[in-house]
Amino acid sequence: WPSGRARLMVEQAVVLCGGLGERLRPFTDSLPKAMVDVAGRPFLEILIEQLAEQGVERFVLCTGYRGESIRDHFGDGSLLGAEITYSEGPTSWSTARRLHEAESMLDETFLLMYSDNFAAIDLVGMFGRHIESGAKATLTIVRKSVGNVSVSGHGIVYSRRRSDASTHVEVGYMLVERDPTFDTLDGLAGSPNVELADVLVALSDSDSLDAVEAFGGYQSISDPERLERTREFMSPKRILLVDRDGTINEKSRPGEYVTRWEDFSFIEEAVDAMAQLAEEGFEFAVITNQAGIARAMVDSDELERIHQGMVSTRDERGIAVRGVYVSPHHWDEEAFDRKPNPGLFYRASQELGFRLDRVVYVGDDIRDCRAAASAGCGMVYITSEGEDGQMPVSRMPQWTVRTFCEAMPVIREFYEGFER
Repeated sequence: WPSGRARLMVEQAVVLCGGLGERLRPFTDSLPKAMVDVAGRPFLEILIEQLAEQGVERFVLCTGYRGESIRDHFGDGSLLGAEITYSEGPTSWSTARRLHEAESMLDETFLLMYSDNFAAIDLVGMFGRHIESGAKATLTIVRKSVGNVSVSGHGIVYSRRRSDASTHVEVGYMLVERDPTFDTLDGLAGSPNVELADVLVALSDSDSLDAVEAFGGYQSISDPERLERTREFMSPKRILLVDRDGTINEKSRPGEYVTRWEDFSFIEEAVDAMAQLAEEGFEFAVITNQAGIARAMVDSDELERIHQGMVSTRDERGIAVRGVYVSPHHWDEEAFDRKPNPGLFYRASQELGFRLDRVVYVGDDIRDCRAAASAGCGMVYITSEGEDGQMPVSRMPQWTVRTFCEAMPVIREFYEGFER
């Protein structure tokens, strides 16, 4: 990959996968929850693959209910390019007890996972935050109206029960400092036969918790309804994300905007490339900054007319546009939805149901590259200037090309790699 990649300093993940999965019956009548099929393979395999792609090399699977099926499937992990070991115990063990029994197998700092949640995360960025904060554990949280985590200037407050007074839920993906966390566990009444939630409450009470927010939401297999939604989300999709001005249509002069549909001029080579990809099953989502709205230089109704014309004209060529995502904000606003920030990428992912680490964004501005890197998706940078030293560090592949057509082989290869 042409781009640089930051080094993750956490090499071990511990996955709690010993529960009965009672809410997921009848799927769990004969299988542990982690082994339920999602997009043609066990959900746990999807999690291991996700972490391995970000630099996690070793896994400890804390098994219980029908744990032999997990061991039979994964073995030592070599087929996935990972090293997998097991800590096995009865289904009666609590989550903290299961973790306690694996203590001798754990690194000083490790990633603690549940086996029923998936979220788009950046482990390198999370690790940097964890080290900077000095926390004993750093949670991954998602905004939710009824949650169990509150975030304020006074820190992170974790609760065993959800309430509408809490703004977030934690979804696993916790960075944990082994020794101070086990010291906290050992100090609890009834230890080690307590729940992990009790440990997190104690860490919260001692101001030892930090958290990072996963803005793309999360997927869960905790019950049949959520399982079906997760299966759809995880199914391979050929959705290509595309910038507008300078990528699909001719860009106006600096400081000016396309203000009327009649002035919108397609880049024919780009349309031809998209039409060829559409014949191969690709669909498209457009993500664009339009500060002309905030600057009162573009009428919002006319912008809608421009996009209706853009979509209908491409539809005539068989190019299906699933959505047009617009940031109307001025650059001085520093809005989360304005590139180089990734807000619109997360919105598209949730509304269209795709993994950001399984798509590519095509654009012609360095801000496009930075937004794609922040969102955790691949990037095709169209520029006549060649390689650019300003390209951001990214865990995902980045290509610099001169034209949209030149990018087609790498786009095809990227998507085909996840369909095999």
